[in-house]
Amino acid sequence: MSGQPKRLLRNLNAKIAALPMILTTLVVFVGGTVWTVVYSFTDSKLLPRLRWVGLDQYERLWSNSRWLISIENLLFYGVMSLVFTIGMGFLLAVLMDQKIRFEDTFRTIMLYPFALSFIVTGLVWQWILNPQFGVQEIVRSWGWESFNFDPLNNPDTVLYGLLIAGLWQGTGFVMCLMLAGLRGIDEDIWKAARVDGIPTWKTYLVVIVPMMRPVFITTLVIVAAGIIRLYDLVVAQTSGGPGGNASQVPAMYVYDYMFQAQNLGQGFAASTMMLVSVLIVLIPWAYLEFGGKRNG
Repeated sequence: MSGQPKRLLRNLNAKIAALPMILTTLVVFVGGTVWTVVYSFTDSKLLPRLRWVGLDQYERLWSNSRWLISIENLLFYGVMSLVFTIGMGFLLAVLMDQKIRFEDTFRTIMLYPFALSFIVTGLVWQWILNPQFGVQEIVRSWGWESFNFDPLNNPDTVLYGLLIAGLWQGTGFVMCLMLAGLRGIDEDIWKAARVDGIPTWKTYLVVIVPMMRPVFITTLVIVAAGIIRLYDLVVAQTSGGPGGNASQVPAMYVYDYMFQAQNLGQGFAASTMMLVSVLIVLIPWAYLEFGGKRNG
């Protein structure tokens, strides 16, 4: 028992310094989250009010075609973004890991888009994909008059236009995470694989990728959390269009109902569903990273 107080007093200054951050987290983040969930069960309109309506807001939410379309769009964008961002990021990291010349320059160039905000990225790619002075006009000026490339103004292809911009911004960051993981692999493993005559591609597939499981899981969580709260990119490129809802996402639904339709209860319900989506991603990650290790 005498050792317990000593452990509590250890690094006391650091613990005291961390108190403001801990209190801010509890009050702002945890308190705000609980407040949002509680008021999602009310009929709050312009201002919050505690008049309970049970699950009415959630029933309206899941019977609203706009919300359902936004979920479908996010699922499509999310799956495509996860597959291509992680796949391309890993391949680029493998190429960077070959000790190429000017590696620092290439790494900086690839990581640069991540330093930009989604608003800037969306506006840049809105110009690039604009048929009047973007890719389509440039290719046509080369003599290919029949070339058509206008994804943002076509409801069937608008999500691909968003995906291009998202990949451009996020792939470099994933590449850096993967490269850090590759650089953490012991060189003796590569030497043993060469001695055994194992092909390089098979070494990556059978040995390296399983060893990088924590890196892949962490990258998956970071990318998935960013996908769930996707908003800025859509607003900058399409504002949810064309055709009204072709590129709607849940975050836009929350914003519109809370600040434009003045229906806070509906906005809180949609926010709570987004929170549930984040927890679905975070809880398995936390179990794999902490619970799995403890059980092991």
